Amino acid sequence: MRYQRSSQLFADAIQTIPGGVNSPVRAFKSIGGTPVFMESAKGAKLVDVDGNEYIDYINSWGPQILGHAYDPVISAIKAAANKGTSFGTPSEIEVAIADLITSMVPGIDQIRMVNSGTEACMSAIRLARGFTGREKIIKFSGCYHGHSDAFLIAAGSGAMTFGTPNSPGVTQGTAKDTLLARYNDLESVDLIIEEHKGEIAAIIIEPVAGNMGCIPPTPGFLESLRALCTKNGIMLIFDEVMTGFRLAPGGAQEYFGVTADIVCFGKIIGGGLPVGAFAARKEIMSYLAPVGPVYQAGTLSGNPLAMAAGYNMVKALNDNHGIYVELESMTAELESGLNSVLTENGIEYQINRVGSMISVHFCPEPVVDFDSAKAGDNDTFKKFFHHMLDNGVYLPPSAYETWFLCTEIGDEEIEKTLNAARTFNP
Repeated sequence: MRYQRSSQLFADAIQTIPGGVNSPVRAFKSIGGTPVFMESAKGAKLVDVDGNEYIDYINSWGPQILGHAYDPVISAIKAAANKGTSFGTPSEIEVAIADLITSMVPGIDQIRMVNSGTEACMSAIRLARGFTGREKIIKFSGCYHGHSDAFLIAAGSGAMTFGTPNSPGVTQGTAKDTLLARYNDLESVDLIIEEHKGEIAAIIIEPVAGNMGCIPPTPGFLESLRALCTKNGIMLIFDEVMTGFRLAPGGAQEYFGVTADIVCFGKIIGGGLPVGAFAARKEIMSYLAPVGPVYQAGTLSGNPLAMAAGYNMVKALNDNHGIYVELESMTAELESGLNSVLTENGIEYQINRVGSMISVHFCPEPVVDFDSAKAGDNDTFKKFFHHMLDNGVYLPPSAYETWFLCTEIGDEEIEKTLNAARTFNP
């Protein structure tokens, strides 16, 4: 592969954009090398500014579940743009997509649109605090819920230790209200609840972790969290920015049969455009302004372009549940092939998968939480990433991110991916 134009653009970008990128993972800092600048995308393929083509296993970090430039979504965006790009007023399409989503997702009556997954999670926490009258929250080490201050907290010395900020600019006052538990470790959650009786407003979790690689919940973990929350008057928040409408039409709640109190969604409900949302039963959502005391607002919330794109994306998923069978089958085929190839190459690895989310961890022991994810051999991952990139396969540029498949990835793309992996020699 040649990356001459990408290298030139990156050199220009670092002069006027911090680090040369508008989101840190794009900088290739953890895997080395120069970021690849993309020119276009269609179906399962990306094309960079140097004309190199890649099979895409990021799919814009999840939302392009039907492939890039999906025709009904593109047509909807064009039609909406011809009528105006933003009104700052209500529009009919907002009602249509709200009706559609609330009919598909278990346990929700109402939904509020925002502009990003970060904003959705931030607003969900505020709503939970307002509804319960409590201030503290529990999150899990390794789970990412956006860059709001309350979520940029690293674990302390033990499960019951107050969190400490892991980003300058996050105050100790904010950090003290975020308590850290270990993913897939119910005892760590129980200990925190016992230590802070009557103080915890919410537990927020990625029902399938996607920001320490793909890590599934162990059997019974989500069910037990639900029971603990119900027993202690705590709100259970599912961050479904990744899993929403990807694992099933009703997301992780449908997939696992566990109902959360508040659910957060991201880019997929905008067809890949900037959007987010949070939803709950009417009793909870009635605490939001203008009908309730919890304030949340946004000039671009419910943007007509994003709503038109999202409606056509979500409707396509609702109209054809066979999409999920297809995605499950293709991702299972990739998993099986990678197992064979990496075993033949004598590489220590673990593969985690849930539906069409999958990741490879280069370590001998199962990966079930942030600590075991960090035990992976990042040097091997760096080599693997660049080997695959040079062979036309674009993976997430971090060992701590999940891969996402789309319906446009078929047998041909899987075979090319496995052929590239077959020649990897760390």
